[in-house]
Amino acid sequence: MYSALLLLGPLVFGQGEGKKKELPPIEVVKIDHKSPVDFNKEIWPILEAKCAFCHSGNVKEGQYDMATGQALIKGGKRGVALVAGKPEESNLYMMSGRMKKPHMPLKSEEPFTPKELALVRLWIEQGAKMPTEQRQKPKVVISAPPKLVQPIHGVAVAPDKKTVFAAVANRIVEVDAKEGKVLRTFRDESLTPEKDPLKNPGHLSLIESMALSPDGLTLATGAYQEVSLWDVKTGKIRHRLKDFSERVVSLAFSANGKLLATGGGAPTEEGEVRLFDVSTGKETLKLKAPHSDTVFGVSFSPDGKILATGGADKFLRTWELPSGKLLKSFEGHTHHVMDVSWKGDGKSIVTAGADQVLKVWSYENGEQIRTIPGHTKQITRVVFVGTKPEVLTCSGDQTVRVWNVDNGSTVRNFGGSTDFLYAVASSSDGALVASGGEEGTLRIYNGSTGNLIKSVSLK
Repeated sequence: MYSALLLLGPLVFGQGEGKKKELPPIEVVKIDHKSPVDFNKEIWPILEAKCAFCHSGNVKEGQYDMATGQALIKGGKRGVALVAGKPEESNLYMMSGRMKKPHMPLKSEEPFTPKELALVRLWIEQGAKMPTEQRQKPKVVISAPPKLVQPIHGVAVAPDKKTVFAAVANRIVEVDAKEGKVLRTFRDESLTPEKDPLKNPGHLSLIESMALSPDGLTLATGAYQEVSLWDVKTGKIRHRLKDFSERVVSLAFSANGKLLATGGGAPTEEGEVRLFDVSTGKETLKLKAPHSDTVFGVSFSPDGKILATGGADKFLRTWELPSGKLLKSFEGHTHHVMDVSWKGDGKSIVTAGADQVLKVWSYENGEQIRTIPGHTKQITRVVFVGTKPEVLTCSGDQTVRVWNVDNGSTVRNFGGSTDFLYAVASSSDGALVASGGEEGTLRIYNGSTGNLIKSVSLK
């Protein structure tokens, strides 16, 4: 029964409203619904979509835990969440409908629609009946992405700055950084080749992540339940890493290139972090329940002794290597932590959030140094530029920027993008920058001036 409830999202009972203009109550509408409302099929999808990151696992905002049916009804410090047959006495309904403070979801999140709210009301009126059987997860059928779906989810710059690698849809391409010409495509020989060799797939499913080893000899790409380690010289798969629980959405090599860290996990269930020996492809460590939600960012400390991870549960955590012992937890983001990056001196960490801000943390004292606003949509990637006190970011607001983390100022903007950005990378000296996103166009910039060198459509 309660595996479904573990997936339920938050209603954050207990946060302040601030002094901004209040939103009106959501319109109360009537719906024509003859049969009893089904929790699993009709209510759970609404709660999952609208309230998915604050009340499960390690995150229990307002002391409200949705892990079990009993806890879902009980509520948190604001009182009972559900009173069977009485919507007006149920915080779940009243707060979601903006009829009682605090209004939920938060103002920055997608609110309930009138129809969704009406369905929740009807479910409560009918007795707020919980499922009596465990909800079965639908079987996932892996297939190639549709031809029209061509996002770039990963980019990497070769150490010599002559080429740039990009993961577009399920393909891996190498592009001449000066001319913008596609030089080759990395093909998984177990998959059916395309008539056009430059369209050959590197994975069957959509590629979600990419990382290049510091020496430029090994390329890692992550997809649904698998990671491939490619020999850059030959373009062949050296090792195929399997048995991941879900999508692998983050990858990082250690500074010496000997270890690869992977991050992912099923949304709202449990994050997954694994480490592998790059030379053998063997797993060296799997962290036990590192986060209560998907892990979107992984980063090694410069000395390789600590791993930093960030996830949808809004936490930044650090782990001792090779033991896997939890060292510190950092809390401050109000939405998913989308990426993490260590400063070259190992003294601070920067996190990128879906709450549209960067946060700079002192590792030594475990405190937040500063918050850097500026992006207007979620920040999807952050990476330090060499040993400089500068980070490179990309965002859903279609911009790529360089920030000074010592004072929070914007150093440089890179323009030209026309859609949501997922990936950004630079050479170690910051002289060459590459980005990509939903539109399927790879953009290569002069990192020193911000000028566009080449715009390459990879659709």
